[in-house]
Amino acid sequence: MAEARTLTPTADDRRVAALAALAVTIHLAEAALPSPLPGFKPGLANVITVAALFLWGWSTAAWVTALRVLVGGLLLGTFLSPTFALSAGGAVASLAALAVAVRLPATGPLGASILAAVAHTTGQFLAAWWLFIPHPDLPLLLPPLLTLAVIAGAVSGTIATVVVNGLRRE
Repeated sequence: MAEARTLTPTADDRRVAALAALAVTIHLAEAALPSPLPGFKPGLANVITVAALFLWGWSTAAWVTALRVLVGGLLLGTFLSPTFALSAGGAVASLAALAVAVRLPATGPLGASILAAVAHTTGQFLAAWWLFIPHPDLPLLLPPLLTLAVIAGAVSGTIATVVVNGLRRE
């Protein structure tokens, strides 16, 4: 008979779970808000990802993002739908940008958040283009979408900076 194993969560496991739960909660709240443009959300859940990146590293940020996308998709009923594919495409691009941003000299949460928001929007746009709408006029939407991404990234980055600085003082 096989021996039963007990999994004991570590402090890091509990931290990732708590951060992911917070990010999912924000993600769900944003999904309930009306959008100024179809598909546009401010991405405030990324505050948690950016704070996790600067406080505990890329691995923690990646886990928080992956769990937010997966659990958010399950709770919103979009898991494996086109919406989920766009969310996952944006998340992968955003995480790639954060991996670069954290290595750039003098890039703090604000700059990283802006880069991540632009990458997220670009990732979602490319996923939409490749998977769903390969229309030649679709790129005309990219400049206003990227403008909104910079603004949303600046807002999230400002909040993430306050959170990171506050937690570093404790």
